[in-house]
Amino acid sequence: MKESRYFGDRAFYSKVLFVAIPIMIQNGITNFVNMLDNIMVGRLGTDELSGVAIVNQLMFIFFLCIFGAMSGIGIFIAQFYGKGDEEGVRYGFRLEVITAVILILTGVAVFILFGDNLIMQFLHSDNGIGNIDNTFHQAKIYLEMLVFEMLPFAATQVYAGTLRNTGETVVPMKAGLIAVAVNLIGNYILIYGKFGAPMLGVVGAAMATVISRVVEFSYVAIWTHRNIEKNHYIVGAFAHLFDIPGDLVKRMWMKAAPLLLNEGMWSGGQAMLTQCYSVRGLSAVAALNISKTISDVFNIAFIAMGSAIAILIGQTLGAGEIEKARKDAARMTVFSVLLCVVMGFLLFLISGLFPMIYNTTDDIKKLASGFIRIAAICMPVYAFENSAYFTIRSGGKTLITFLFDSCFMWVASIPLAFILSRYTGMPILVMYATVQTVDLIKCAIGYFMMRSGKWAVNLTT
Repeated sequence: MKESRYFGDRAFYSKVLFVAIPIMIQNGITNFVNMLDNIMVGRLGTDELSGVAIVNQLMFIFFLCIFGAMSGIGIFIAQFYGKGDEEGVRYGFRLEVITAVILILTGVAVFILFGDNLIMQFLHSDNGIGNIDNTFHQAKIYLEMLVFEMLPFAATQVYAGTLRNTGETVVPMKAGLIAVAVNLIGNYILIYGKFGAPMLGVVGAAMATVISRVVEFSYVAIWTHRNIEKNHYIVGAFAHLFDIPGDLVKRMWMKAAPLLLNEGMWSGGQAMLTQCYSVRGLSAVAALNISKTISDVFNIAFIAMGSAIAILIGQTLGAGEIEKARKDAARMTVFSVLLCVVMGFLLFLISGLFPMIYNTTDDIKKLASGFIRIAAICMPVYAFENSAYFTIRSGGKTLITFLFDSCFMWVASIPLAFILSRYTGMPILVMYATVQTVDLIKCAIGYFMMRSGKWAVNLTT
C-alpha cells in the first residue's frame, strides 16, 4: 500500500498489529470471561443482575483511581529502571504501597459509611419491572463481600505495575489469565452450588471474585520475591517503607495526581451517567448492564489501538522524529476508526440475539438490544476520541488530556443527561442516543488538537 497522510504501507501496519494484537488477546480473554460471569449472574434473575451491575459501577471508580495513581508513579519507576537506578525503583515501589494503602482505607470507609445511600441512588420504580427492595438487598450483600477484593486488587497493581515498568510483562499476564480462570470456575461452583457446594447466588459471585484476586496477587508477589536477582528493588523495600526523599515524592505526585484525578472523575462520571439513566427504572439499569457486557468484548479493538498509539508514538517522539510521529498518529487513528466500523457492524448484527441469553423480561431484552445497536453505531466515534486522547497524552500533555477526557464529560455529557432524565419524558433509548452524540463535539476538539501538532513534544530533551 502506498503511503499517504492517512494510510501507511504493509510494514507500518505489521508494526502496529505486532503491538496491538497481544493487547487485544489479553483484554479479549478478560472481557470474555467477564461476559460469562455476567451471564451467570443474569441467569439468576433481573434483581440479581441489576444489584451486581450497580455495585460493579461503584467499584469501578476505586479500580480506576488505583490505576491512575499507579500509572503516574510508574512513569518514574520506568525511567529509574532505564537509568539503572535501583534505589529509585525502590522509592517508587514504596510510594505505590503507601498510596495504595491510603486509597484502600478511603475506599473501604466510603463503602461502609455510604454504601447503602450510593446504591439507593440507582434504584427507581419501573412499572413493576424488578423489585427495588430485593435489588437493594442483592446489591448490599454483594458489596459487603466485594469490599474484601479491594486489598488484593490494589496490591496486585503495585506488584504487577512495577514488574511491567521494569520490563517484565509475561508474569502479570500469566497471573491475570490464571485469575480469570479461577474466577470463572469459582462462579460456576459457588453461584449455582455445583460439586456439593452451597448455592450462594450473588454472594458466590463475589466470593469467586475475591478468591481470584487473592490468587492473582499471590502469583505476582511470590514470583517477585523468589526472583530477587531480577527484582533486586524488592530487597529492603518494606524495611524502611517511609524512607523516600521528600522532593521525589512531590515530583512523583505531580505526575500521579492528574492521572488519579482524571481516572477518578471519568469513572465517577460513568457512574453518574448510569444514575441518570436509572431514573427511568430498574429496567434501564439491567439493560445497560447487558449492553455494556457485550460492548466491552468488541471495544477491545479501539482500546488496544489506544495502547499501541501510546507506545509507538511515544517511542517515535522520544527518538526526536516529530514529523513522523504526527503522520503515524494520523494513520493509526484512521486505522482504528476503520477497524471499529467493522467491529461495530458485527456488534450490530448480534444486538438482537445476545440479550436472549439472560433470564429477564422481554422488555429488558428489547431495551438492551436498543442500547447495543446505539453503542455499535457510535463505536467509530469512540475509536477516534480514544485515539486522540492517547495521541495527546503521548507527548506528555496530561493536563490537556484531563480537560479533554473527564472534564468534558462533567461539563457536557452529564449535565445533558441530568436535564433530560429529570425534566423531560424522553424515552430512554432516545435520551441515551442524544447523550452519545455529544461525543461528536469531543471528536471535533480532538481533531483540531491533533492537527495543530502542539502535542508532539520530545520529553527526553
